[in-house]
Amino acid sequence: MKKSLVNNEEVDKLNLHDLKPEHGAKKKRKRVGRGMGSGRGYTSGRGAKGQKARSGGGVRPTFEGGQTPLFRRIPKRGFNNRFKKEFNEVNVYQLNRFAENEEVTPERLVEVGVIDSVAKSGVKILGNGELEKALKVKAHAFTKSARGKIEAAGGKAEVI
Repeated sequence: MKKSLVNNEEVDKLNLHDLKPEHGAKKKRKRVGRGMGSGRGYTSGRGAKGQKARSGGGVRPTFEGGQTPLFRRIPKRGFNNRFKKEFNEVNVYQLNRFAENEEVTPERLVEVGVIDSVAKSGVKILGNGELEKALKVKAHAFTKSARGKIEAAGGKAEVI
């Protein structure tokens, strides 16, 4: 290492070619099957015969020696419907933030911040609350009460 002067003190200057790992940081790999004198000869640490001693031998992680595995012992519950419709639900009272006679679309709902993003099956308007303005609402689904409240306020409910 080269020495350099910093604040009138001699300091070792570190260069890339001087870098090396800390003592004990690099562990030598275990070399098996190199004769009886090495301590890892003959069976190479695999024991004498049996399934685990063979090349490619061993059992899958869930195997419990023939005992019924945990995932089969535990009761199964529930059902996941692959065809379930997932909607963003918007209540009628949330539409009051829009201007009179404005067209309300799912994209406009995202812009204003009523919903974060349009869900897989779209937007459904629910009938909770009251609507005070006439709006043209375009959505993927409406409840009967929501459709009734929108039309009672002089607006129009249109399914996309």
